[in-house]
Amino acid sequence: MANEEKQYLTKEKIEEFKKELDTLRTTRRKEVAESLEYAKKLGDLSENAEYHEARSEQAEVEDRINHLEAILKTAIIIGEDRQGDTVGIGSTVQVVKEGESENKKYKIVGSEEANMLEGKVSNLSPLGQALIGKKKGDTVGFNTPKGKVNYKILSIE
Repeated sequence: MANEEKQYLTKEKIEEFKKELDTLRTTRRKEVAESLEYAKKLGDLSENAEYHEARSEQAEVEDRINHLEAILKTAIIIGEDRQGDTVGIGSTVQVVKEGESENKKYKIVGSEEANMLEGKVSNLSPLGQALIGKKKGDTVGFNTPKGKVNYKILSIE
């Protein structure tokens, strides 16, 4: 995240990231340091698989810490109680895909929280980008690998 783009997160996701960061800084760093110390005692570091694995794990933990710190530094909290007649980050939108009768509900979230199985669509995804700024009754379209798709906005919460 070198460009430090803003991350839109719910309060719950921010708390989840803070807990993970705290665990990484305290428990995981200590565990990795202990693994490194143990591996060093095994002798020749050039052929010591335990040492190389512990070093790799240490790098992964530090990368994750840096990633979480960067996210939390630029995080913008999205409200659960978002109101308004236009779609924005934090909105829950009910749509129907052109040619289908089944309605779908999507919540527009930041990219770190996106999860299609939970109906959480990233504001940076094609669908998210198409919906943002639109109103109830609008039809939005965007290109997918299978061609252009259109959705009609039925409601905004």
